[in-house]
Amino acid sequence: MTESMTHRMSDTDALMWTIERDPLLRSTITAVIRLDSVPDRARLRRLVDRGTRQLPRMRHRVRGNPYSLVPPRWEVDPNFDLDFHLRWIGGGNGNVTMRDVLDYAQPVAMQSFDRARPQWEIHVIEGMEDGGAAIVAKIHHAISDGVGAVAMAMLLFDLERDPADDAAPMPPEPAVEVLSPIARLIDGVQHEIDRERRIGGGIADGISAAVGALLADPVAAVERGREIAVSAGRLIAPDARPKSPVMAERSLKMHFDSFDVPLDAAKAAARVAEGRLNDAFVAATTAGLRRYHEAHGASTGSLRMAMPINVRSDDDADVGGNHFVPARFDVPLVVEDPVQRMRQVRELVAAQRAEPALDLVDPMAGLLNRLPRGVTTE
Repeated sequence: MTESMTHRMSDTDALMWTIERDPLLRSTITAVIRLDSVPDRARLRRLVDRGTRQLPRMRHRVRGNPYSLVPPRWEVDPNFDLDFHLRWIGGGNGNVTMRDVLDYAQPVAMQSFDRARPQWEIHVIEGMEDGGAAIVAKIHHAISDGVGAVAMAMLLFDLERDPADDAAPMPPEPAVEVLSPIARLIDGVQHEIDRERRIGGGIADGISAAVGALLADPVAAVERGREIAVSAGRLIAPDARPKSPVMAERSLKMHFDSFDVPLDAAKAAARVAEGRLNDAFVAATTAGLRRYHEAHGASTGSLRMAMPINVRSDDDADVGGNHFVPARFDVPLVVEDPVQRMRQVRELVAAQRAEPALDLVDPMAGLLNRLPRGVTTE
């Protein structure tokens, strides 16, 4: 399996890359993985090396066009150093706890990436008290979304202790091509020309379809246009007013903790409410937040939640890039019955999936990329 990719970020990916100039908006994905034994260093290094050849995005650095509105390019890092990205943390002498691992992961998640290098890190922590190890993996959200990150992990790590293809030939390294400033400028101009042609063709097709719909049913066409405009407003409208009296201030500090929930039990709970695992997860999270507010002697009727809506197709082979649209909506905290809470979450998420303007997210991101940075980060 290899990665299907483009040499330039989409407008959505570029927006996530740009807005993280505000540290509160850093777009990183951090995962903590438990292993029941310490991995062989040479074997794991070979696996990750192979993965970076199958997923060239993991060897790419981001190169922008100064004073240009063109989304940044992905270019193979001519100085790629696997040992910079794959790091081994030893010396635990068999006394490292899961709490120690989470404490280690917290500053890793809070730190920004070196923008001169590929945007990922893998930290392998040895010496755990149960004889195992842990992995703290971190990638930039511009590389991929959560679903894509899982697919990437399937290539980077073995799922079997002794895989049959462990000695398979190593794929070739991706070719290095570093554009000169002039070549980058020409490439950016060509990208804008091609994009304007695509947009122009899309607008022409849209106008044609809109005129046809207007002639066929003027009332329905006008109402549909109003629905899309209102939906677009809901998707991009800023709303910085906190709903919680105890979550009014945000800092750069993170704290990680963990607890185990049997997967089969969570799925069974979701089925009681005719929902899915995600409904049970969100419902449980809102229940925890309600108790958190009660513990602080505060109350609030609802909280604002951000959720990615996956729009990947089943036959989409591109594990890189982002294939989701962001949704923001209020989730109630006052519902105590867990079944009713899961059903309410299911209905809220279904409403977000039905937003008429979901297909306009990338064009809207392109518009936001053209606005001053302060407008997109405030």
